[in-house]
Formats: sequence, structure tokens, C-alpha cells
Amino acid sequence: MINHEAVKVSLLDVAARVESLTVLSRFRTDLHDCLTARADVLFELTDALLCADGAVRSLVDLTLTPEHRRGHGALYDALNCGRVDVDRLRTTLADLPLPRATGGRIVLGVDVSPWLRSDAPTSADRLFCHVHGRSKGQHQLIPGWPYSFVAALENGRTSWTAVLDAVRLGPEDDLTAITAHQIRGAVGRLTEAGHWHEGDPDILVVLDSGYDVTRLAFVLTDLPVELLGRIRSDRVLRLPAPPRRHDPRGGRPPKHGGEFALAKPDTWPEPQHTTTTDTTRYGTALATSWDRLHPRLTHRGSWLDHGGELPLVEGTLIRLKVDVLPGDRDPKPVWLWPSRTGATAEDIDRSWQSFLRRFDLEHTFRLFKQTLGWTRPKLRSPEAADRWTWLIIASHTQLRLARPLAEDLRRPWERPAEPGRLTPARVRRGFRNIRPKTALPARAPKPGKPGPGRPPGSKKRTPSPHFEVGKTAKRERTSPPTSSEGVKDQAETAFEICRVSVVRRSLDRS
Repeated sequence: MINHEAVKVSLLDVAARVESLTVLSRFRTDLHDCLTARADVLFELTDALLCADGAVRSLVDLTLTPEHRRGHGALYDALNCGRVDVDRLRTTLADLPLPRATGGRIVLGVDVSPWLRSDAPTSADRLFCHVHGRSKGQHQLIPGWPYSFVAALENGRTSWTAVLDAVRLGPEDDLTAITAHQIRGAVGRLTEAGHWHEGDPDILVVLDSGYDVTRLAFVLTDLPVELLGRIRSDRVLRLPAPPRRHDPRGGRPPKHGGEFALAKPDTWPEPQHTTTTDTTRYGTALATSWDRLHPRLTHRGSWLDHGGELPLVEGTLIRLKVDVLPGDRDPKPVWLWPSRTGATAEDIDRSWQSFLRRFDLEHTFRLFKQTLGWTRPKLRSPEAADRWTWLIIASHTQLRLARPLAEDLRRPWERPAEPGRLTPARVRRGFRNIRPKTALPARAPKPGKPGPGRPPGSKKRTPSPHFEVGKTAKRERTSPPTSSEGVKDQAETAFEICRVSVVRRSLDRS
């Protein structure tokens, strides 16, 4: 007797695998078209990344894989002199199937990950990257190339993300301006690809505490996005202004309400919503929210060049308190600020649950660095680092598209994975079996012989230039001048301080 249900499920599974293979093959063809110079070498380099056994330790080891048919000289030449059409590749990534959260909402995560280059004085455009030390509470500043990533997040606990964009932060770049440009470009490409239509829920953008979420919410007001960022626990916000009353003395109506100090519970008014959720990982999660809270802005920092009166950027303040955290016996509350007002209790729960999905980006960064070897090459020029970064993103995208096609090739000591729950590292183990079924646009290498190279015993005559580390852009002013006399007094005081220091140095030398 034929089991029609089993046959139907089998046919649906076959159709899904055929569709996944078609999407993967189309992306591989489009990726080859985005490589406008040294395309075959760069494409085979991505295949070597995906088919290599174990973690990538060095670039030259990738030339020993069967998928890379060129020599090591061609590999370094492609990274140094090749070209990648980044704008076209961004559009190609936006056209692919996109993961969504509950209710079909698009959730984007933004974060910065550094490529540390502390031992590369001849590499340009290095900045001081903030990293955490091995011990708790230890922070370090190490030279490197920071990259800002934008990725679409999935629903539920997972280690998968869909990376959509990456930009290297240069010495003259402002993090807020670059992030706003990235979000604007990503939203525009997703809209053109048909992932977001008029009437759909606003795209949620999740940020960590290192971003100026208030400034981003003001700059991106014209976009269908909602910003959700974590704020420091020592911030002081303002309540909405009370209703205006008739005052016979006249005067200007109040613009701000009372203070809301996050570290002082006696300044907290009665919350609008309080929800309790039982979780399997964090115990009981208590979320408390207050509506229409805003910071009191001043003409400093990112608002220094803002002309006219500073705006009121209102949002919802959320205080999230959980029972337990991994490795922390007494977890502190987390403060979140969504850039929307009038949120319901369901919106509050959806907001903090979406914020927890931001940590899925950490799994992607760990895969980039520890498995795919993103920060392993000792590349000198930042342009070559950008090409290598986009090849890493293209490789990770192929792993995401190959999820339905991969088998669980687990080690004897590993537990079997649940259906549809393979990690990116396990999908990479079986990609060598999937690759022959996909498109292979790279052409066969032409026969040739290596160049003569540098003559034996000769040395390099011109030394490589050395570059300083840090920001190079300087503002004309750091605070608004009060008056011309005040500016003159400040200049005279600074001149007097410099004159006294010079006199002291001359006396010390004598």
C-alpha cells in the first residue's frame, strides 16, 4: 500500500532541494560576474575557502586544495591587483532569500568587528580598535582595521545571519554617518528587491551601546525603520513636557519634563507596561517600559554642526531584568531605547526579544575569524583587505544557501544535529560534495611559468612608508563659542600656557 502522505513530503523535499540548488548556482554565477579583474583566481579562492579541511590558517595553504588550480603567486596577485564590483555584489546579496522574524518582519543587526594589525606599521588607515581583554573589566586599544557589518537576523536561537553589507572605517570617517549611510543603502536595496512593500511593518534595526541611537533615529526619520539600541545605565533622560498652563506672568513654555536618571530609581515614574516572560536560558525576564522619553541634546558631539534649535527625539525606554546570565550570578538590568512611541505590551516583548538576536552576529564574526580565517592573512594594503573581506562574505552566503543541501558529516564525538539545525561549520564540511552540482564559471588556468622574481642576494632599496595610527580628521571647533570676546580670551590663555611650557623646558635643559 502506497503512503501518499510520505510520497507528498518526499516530493516537496526534492522540490525544495532543487530550488535551493538553483538559487546557489545563480548566486555563484552572479558572484563571478561581480569579480571584474582576476575573476577566476578570486572565484577559485572562495571555493578553496569552502572546501578546505579544517580552519584556515594561512592563505598559501589554500593553494594546495584541489579546487584552487592556480599557484600561490596568482593568489596574492589577485588580492593585491584584483577588483570586486562591491555595489553590484551588495545588490546581489539583497536579491537573495531573506530571513525574517516573527510576523514576517525584517530585523537588521549592525555591529563593528576589528581586524587587528598591531604589527603592521606599513599598513595605512589603521585605527585604535577597542577590544576586551581576557579578564573581566579589562579593555584594550589595539591598532587595526574596524569593519562595520549589516546583517539580517533570523528568528530564534541560531548561529546564522545574512550579511548584506560591510564597510571599513577609515581615519576620516564618522561611525554615526557611516552607519546611517549603510542602513539607508540596505533598506533601499531591500525595497527594490521586493522584500519590503508599502504597508509592511517597519524594518527593525538593532544596535549596541556604542552607537548614537538618538542621532541615527533623527537622521533616518524619512525611512520605514525603527531603531532599537542599548544605552548606558548611567544616562539621564527627560520625561515629556507637562501640559501648558496659563501663566499670567507669561514666559516660554517648558520644553522638557522632569529628569529620569537610570541609576536613581526614585526619579522613575509609574511605568506604562510591565511584562513577565519565562525563558529557558535566562529564567524569568521582567520588562518595564516608559513612553515618550528623550535625551536633552546639546550642541556637542554629533550635534555640534546642527543648525538651529535641537530637536526632540522621543522613544520608549525599556528596562530588562533577568534572573540568570551565563557566567554572571547577579546580572544587571539592560536598558533599551526603541525609537517609537505608543508601544503596546506585545511590542515591548517583541523589542527585547529582537535585541537578543543581535548576539547572533557574534557567532558570524567567530566563524569569520576562527574558521574561515578572515584576519589570518598579513595583507599590507587596506584595499586588499577589503577584497578579502568581501570574499569571506560571499563564502558565508554560499554556506547559508547550501543549508538545505548539506548532510550532517559529524565527528564521532559530536552529537547529531536536529533536522534543519546544521551550523555553518558543519555545512562547510559537506560543501565539497555540493560544489560539483552547482555552476562552475571559473575557466581552466592557462599554462605558464613563474616569473624570474627578485635576483638572489639583492635587497630592497626603497624602504616602505610607515603610517601613523588613529583619526586624522579634525574639526574646526569642539564647542560652540559663546562670544567673540570669549574666543579671544580662550586663545590668549592657550598661548600663555604654551609660552610658559616652552620657558620651563628651556630652563630644565640649561
